[in-house]
Amino acid sequence: MPASKQTKPKKPKELTAKNLDYRIDYKPPGVKTSDDVSPCSDVIGQKRAIEAIKTGLNVKSAGYNIFVTGPTGTGRVATIKHLLERLDRKKLDLTDVCYVNNFKNEDNPRILTFRAGGGRRFKKDMGYVIGSVRKAVPKIFLSEDYKDRYSRITREFEGRQKELIRAFEEKLSEAGFVMVQIQIGIGVRNEIQPLIDKEPISLEKLERLAKEGKFPLSRLDELRRRWDSLRREFDATSVESKKLTNKMEDALEKLNFFMIAPLVSEKINVVKKRFPDEKVGCYLDEVEEALLSDLDRFREAQPRRGEEEPPPYRKREPFEEFSVNLILDNAETEQVPVILEKSPSYKNLFGSLERVVDRFGYWRTDFTRIFSGSLLHASGGFLVARAMDVLMEPGVWIHLKRALRNREIEITGFDPFYMMAGSGIKPEPIPLNVKVVLVGEPEIYQLLWRLDEDFKKIFKVKAEFDSVMKVNKRSLRSYFAFIRRVVEDEQLPTFDITGMQAVAEYGMRLSGRRDKLTARFSSISDIIREGAFCARQRKTSKVTRDDVYCAITLKKSRVNLIEDKIQEMFDNNILLVSTSGSTVGQINGLSVYSVGEYSFGRPTRITASTALGRAGVINIEREADLSGPIHSKGVLVLSGYLRQMFAQDKPLVMSASLTFEQSYSGVDGDSSSSTEIYAILSSLSN
Repeated sequence: MPASKQTKPKKPKELTAKNLDYRIDYKPPGVKTSDDVSPCSDVIGQKRAIEAIKTGLNVKSAGYNIFVTGPTGTGRVATIKHLLERLDRKKLDLTDVCYVNNFKNEDNPRILTFRAGGGRRFKKDMGYVIGSVRKAVPKIFLSEDYKDRYSRITREFEGRQKELIRAFEEKLSEAGFVMVQIQIGIGVRNEIQPLIDKEPISLEKLERLAKEGKFPLSRLDELRRRWDSLRREFDATSVESKKLTNKMEDALEKLNFFMIAPLVSEKINVVKKRFPDEKVGCYLDEVEEALLSDLDRFREAQPRRGEEEPPPYRKREPFEEFSVNLILDNAETEQVPVILEKSPSYKNLFGSLERVVDRFGYWRTDFTRIFSGSLLHASGGFLVARAMDVLMEPGVWIHLKRALRNREIEITGFDPFYMMAGSGIKPEPIPLNVKVVLVGEPEIYQLLWRLDEDFKKIFKVKAEFDSVMKVNKRSLRSYFAFIRRVVEDEQLPTFDITGMQAVAEYGMRLSGRRDKLTARFSSISDIIREGAFCARQRKTSKVTRDDVYCAITLKKSRVNLIEDKIQEMFDNNILLVSTSGSTVGQINGLSVYSVGEYSFGRPTRITASTALGRAGVINIEREADLSGPIHSKGVLVLSGYLRQMFAQDKPLVMSASLTFEQSYSGVDGDSSSSTEIYAILSSLSN
């Protein structure tokens, strides 16, 4: 470059210790203590995230669920709760959901939905219908009118049966035969046998006697022919008797229907008028049909005197199939539901099917043992959960996606810890109308976005919380208002203006910049509480700047053991560093150590050695697998700088090595690049 165009390098600006101790002197008019500030009622410093959440909450289309991300401690959950509380949550389209028996297929229980409060009324009405019918029908069976009609029918058919039998028995007598009963096991069989000397003898016995010559064969043949004829008549008589029995049963069934059907229909029709829904009407028709098709249950349901209560594994209650399982009851819900699910296990989120042991020792379940979860209870409203909890619970994420994609819930007997568990039934899916808000870390959001195609379709709104906010009068007033709210909520000592300024300075320090304040208000809340503790230890009524500094010092002393140990190593000349004078090829850099929540800096000697060669810049940390990717990139950029500056017209004949002395752990970051350049140039100058 021509000398005329060269500019003199600017003199570096010195960074003094005073520049690192920034004081906030902002004092709102009329504010001396935190009591002079109104408590914070709004979310602080998260305008972008708030607008995104509002969009997600108010867009009713499918897929506009919300994923809230950002650093921990920025008030993500508190912000969601605050916005939901301010939302217009008037009860609009809330519904009740009942599971009832499917009389055509009991393995597929059906759902009935009602407007809020309707489910409870329907369950009560059905309980009244079944209870009243259950009481009234046995009374009909015991009434004189029913008994008289019943007796007339049975007498008529029994008389006709007796006449059939009497006529047949006369034929038997005329033919010299008689009807006897033979015991076979625990049963009895009717058999026609001839009378020999007024004693019935079987044909088998007569055949044996004939073979022995003790009974005439001609007479045996005659008896056998008569027996065959009588046997055919007996079979015809039995068939006719069974027909009479069937006719009698039909007549009794018609009698029962005639006497009981009007009562059942009357009760059912009352419920139909109250609930004109077509699906409810179909169910009530099936209830009526089932009641009238099995009237014996009314006799079985009557307790007998002295009969003990059956154990739980015996036959189920005869009218259980007519019960109503109200799994979602919004009768007393005054606002759109907002549920914060703290433990989103499969059972808590989706519900479950309870199983019991039947009288044969088998596990079984039915529609009365279906239980709902928080996802259904949030239907018509909002469900808030932590993304990590949802992803860690077995089976929850895939079933949640399916429910949101299909907009329906399937309650199953899924048990992640017992894969052989079967439910035996498949309840009808329940329509779902819910807005899900997941709260998670940025890494979780990015992972789901890249690897799960369904995620971007069902969580279309991302609300990202910032970790910092600008320093201005508005943000400082918000900080002071936040201090007032914490003091008021937790009944802490009042902060004076210096104490509030010190808290804001601490927020600035956490942000790492003089023009920013941290938005991690959980950390600010901690320092407010600990500052109040220090003030109480001093037995003062106000928290001052000194109390906040005391809290910061105590907080540091709890986590800086490693810093003290490293300082001891410097004091004992185990770690070596020169802080005065100059040495060719050596320069001090600043290493930042991060141990959990605490970070601190310590000087580290950086050494460069150069020689003739063509190896370029050798990063010893990289060769030893101790260099992070950012540090390695910085060294490569440094090599490019050297080539640009000194190898434009001839090759750069240099081999230089760089190392962090007495560093035996990983090194990363590119902030030391300029320092390493200075070390190389210093070594080259020798």
